[in-house]
Amino acid sequence: MNSTTELPSDAIATVRVIPGGPVRGSIRPPGSKSLTNRALLMAAFGRGTSQLDGALVSEDTHVMTDSLRKIGVQIETEDAGRTLVVTGLQRAISPSDQATGHDLYIANSGTTVRFLTAALSALGGHYTLRGVPRMHERPIGDLVQALSPVVDGTIEAVSDGGCPPVHIHTNGWAKQELSVAGNVSSQYLSGLMMAAPLASRRSGAPVSIRVVGELVSRPYVEMTADAMQVFGASVDLIWPESATGDLIVQINGDYDSIGWSIEPDASAASYFWAAAAISGGDVTVRGLSRAATQGDVAFVDVLQQMGCRIEETDDSIRVDASELPGGKLRGIDVDMNAISDTVQTLSVVALFATSPTRVRGVAHNRFKETDRIGDLARELRKLGATIQEHEDGMTIHPLVDPGVSADSPVRLDTYHDHRMAMSFSLAGLRLDGVQIENPSCTGKTYPNYWADLEQLIGRSHHWTAE
Repeated sequence: MNSTTELPSDAIATVRVIPGGPVRGSIRPPGSKSLTNRALLMAAFGRGTSQLDGALVSEDTHVMTDSLRKIGVQIETEDAGRTLVVTGLQRAISPSDQATGHDLYIANSGTTVRFLTAALSALGGHYTLRGVPRMHERPIGDLVQALSPVVDGTIEAVSDGGCPPVHIHTNGWAKQELSVAGNVSSQYLSGLMMAAPLASRRSGAPVSIRVVGELVSRPYVEMTADAMQVFGASVDLIWPESATGDLIVQINGDYDSIGWSIEPDASAASYFWAAAAISGGDVTVRGLSRAATQGDVAFVDVLQQMGCRIEETDDSIRVDASELPGGKLRGIDVDMNAISDTVQTLSVVALFATSPTRVRGVAHNRFKETDRIGDLARELRKLGATIQEHEDGMTIHPLVDPGVSADSPVRLDTYHDHRMAMSFSLAGLRLDGVQIENPSCTGKTYPNYWADLEQLIGRSHHWTAE
């Protein structure tokens, strides 16, 4: 059975990656989710028509395009959705023009709900943003709190703990200075930054954003700033001179129409680089270099610390684990705040190291699609691993006596988290009997992941339905 086989609607599907020898080959992952949704938003509110090539086709990008179309943005697709032609929406929408407003379904897409919450509050109008039950447990209160003092109208997150659904009823922003906490999600700041040109359009004045406290995932904010400038806006990141100072972001100008090619997804690339590390293989990811916009390319630096050899060109990065010292990966102590989406990937790699790996700086991972510390630790323990949870991360001890085999299989729960499923697939490269539940959840960001992994490793997975 392949990854496109249809299963009964009441079936609990699993997939088992078949162990084998070293993984060798090359691959080009699909377009970056982070860049696709950022580019969609800026093109949607830009002047004229933009063409985005290499876009990701996934659940997260679908809910973004669907929501933008519902509010009147024209989006045409070509090349099976990998090319998007977007005609920007310039006019502000008054709540008085909308008797019922727009009800937007955003599934479990954090980028969509956070980016649209900020942008639509600046555009003006009446909107409700709702999603799956897990989305209604994911905090967005700090973003709403940042917007409430500046909007001309009201904005509210109505679930307990300041979670979606989000109700927006505004005439845009009435002020151009605001502040936001930086320690929960960089997407809050990115959302405010991308909304700022819509507010400047109305007032003619620049927008200034103060980030209070530590900023998590700094590379994603720099990615946002770079993308905004490609689209014509002016962005100045004024970093503090001391550890206790605040980042100030100053934004001016509007979005232009452009043609833009979107990079392959660096977070997705981490699974293929990790496959080389775990198996003692050699994998090249095409379309990315260390000069890429996405910070997650730095995952290869983590693998280098563990003993892998890294080679790069202007358009590729190769991870070679075929000549590891002593044939073994070494455990490391690493702060992954800047590349937190790759923590799950590293956690599986760390199972096959010779010493413990300590991951730091990722307390915010508990508020992702699932608790990516507690739930991750729970599932890794099913494999026989010793895992210590910490306030800011975890320690992964190497597997000594795996609790899984062909005769004693283990089912791993993915919690409907695409990164859980893709990370757990890597364990199957070395351990027989690893059954991953709900593998289709990878459709959130990488619908063809299982087929691409099969092609790279040169053998089929084992699929079941119960």
